[in-house]
Amino acid sequence: MNTPTLPARALSPSTPSPFGERLRHWRQRRRLSQLDLAHVADVSTRHLSYVETGRASPSRDMVLRLVDRLEVPLRERNALLEAAGYAPMYRERPLDAPDMAAARAAVKRILDCHEPWPALAMDRHWNLVMHNRLVPLLMAGASPRLMEGPINVLRLSLHPEGLAPRIANLRQWREHLFERLRQQIHATGDESLAALLAELKGYPASFGNDAGTLPGEHHGVLMPFQFNTGHGVLNLVSTTTVFGSPVDITLQELALETFFPGDEASAALLRQLAAQA
Repeated sequence: MNTPTLPARALSPSTPSPFGERLRHWRQRRRLSQLDLAHVADVSTRHLSYVETGRASPSRDMVLRLVDRLEVPLRERNALLEAAGYAPMYRERPLDAPDMAAARAAVKRILDCHEPWPALAMDRHWNLVMHNRLVPLLMAGASPRLMEGPINVLRLSLHPEGLAPRIANLRQWREHLFERLRQQIHATGDESLAALLAELKGYPASFGNDAGTLPGEHHGVLMPFQFNTGHGVLNLVSTTTVFGSPVDITLQELALETFFPGDEASAALLRQLAAQA
């Protein structure tokens, strides 16, 4: 899969910038011409050009229509609204806030009901937010400094003092995570994620435990996660779940990673581990 190259100058949400410059940044990130965006947003190409160059000011409705067509994340939609002179529209509340109790309970229920299989929830930077009882059993043995909060799931997984030496198909799984991270960087423009990717690429790609695998090579229909435990090898597959229609930034950026056994031996081993949890 070809990953689009990031623009040489990527604006962060905190970078002061006229609305037009920010709009152009997102249009180019989405690989759209002014004509393309004008067509899907039902505005004239001339007016869109004037907005991008600062010769015209967009209405609030136009800002919302443009960011919707560009699929801009909620956090960056707020930044675009402010750059255009309007109040931010989307709230960002911590998951432990009182008015987030229903969402928090829903996440916890999903994770708990997934037992005896592992499941966890992460924020936009892959920091661990919640997990069920199986996850700590798999993280056992990692360096204590990697377990200090917030625990970054990618760093913990691929660091040589983390779980990497126990991943039987490390090179394969590593490339899979890199591709997911690249897609997220392309979608959000988050510079801290780009820095995280650069850090992860500096970690060893092999510990001699995956000699039979090649990056991207697999023979099933899903990418496996093969993990060595003291009781045998777990063969797992994963799914990622996000909220379908969030209006809160925290919820939009929350991802639930749920793992399933790839064979009956792994299912039996997970049931055994769950009984010890």
